[in-house]
Amino acid sequence: MNVLSCFDGVSCAYEALVRAGVKINKYYAIEIEENARKVADRNHPDILRPTNDVREVTASMFPDGIDLIIGGSPCQDLSVAKNGREGLAGARSGLFYTFSSIIKTLKPKHFILENVYSMPKDCRDTITNEMGVEPVKFDAALVSAQSRKRLFWTNIKFELPEAQDIVLADILEPDGIVDARMVNKKQKAYCLTASYQGANTS
Repeated sequence: MNVLSCFDGVSCAYEALVRAGVKINKYYAIEIEENARKVADRNHPDILRPTNDVREVTASMFPDGIDLIIGGSPCQDLSVAKNGREGLAGARSGLFYTFSSIIKTLKPKHFILENVYSMPKDCRDTITNEMGVEPVKFDAALVSAQSRKRLFWTNIKFELPEAQDIVLADILEPDGIVDARMVNKKQKAYCLTASYQGANTS
C-alpha cells in the first residue's frame, strides 16, 4: 500500500498501520515542523518526503499513485481551547481545504481525516460536505487513560473498540500522584496542553 500522511507529525500513522498488520510499500510524509520530522525519520528511515508543505503537493510527486491518504489538519482555529477561534477561515485550520484538494487530485482508494470534536457545527457540516461522509466520534478514553474526543471522516468501514476501563493511575509510576485537576469523574485524564493549568475538555 502506498500511503500519504499529511500533517504527519512524528508518523504515529506509520506505527498504527504497522501494528494493524498493513503492509506499507511507500510511506510519504508531509510535515512542516522540523523536530517532528527528525523523530519520525529516526524511527522510520524509509519515510519519503517529497515536500514539507501540504500546499506544495502535486500529483507528479507520486508516480505510483496513492492508496491511502491520512490527515489530521490543524485544529487551533476550531477548538474551544482557543479564544476567538476563526474556524475554517483561520490560517491553520483552513488548511483542511488543501487536504480536501489533495484527495480530489490524487483520488486515493481510501482516506482518513481526523479533527477535534469541539469544533462549531457549521465547520463540522462544511467538512462533512467536502469529504462526502458522516464523521464518527471516537474518544480515546475507550482504550487509554485520557479523554480526548475526536471526529474521523473516512470511507473505511470500522467498528469502535470496546472500552478498556484504563484510568490515569493505571499508567503512572508506582509513586505517581494523580492531581484531582488532571482527571474527570471517571478518573480519565483531560487533554493536557503545553500551557496546562487545569481542565481542558477539547
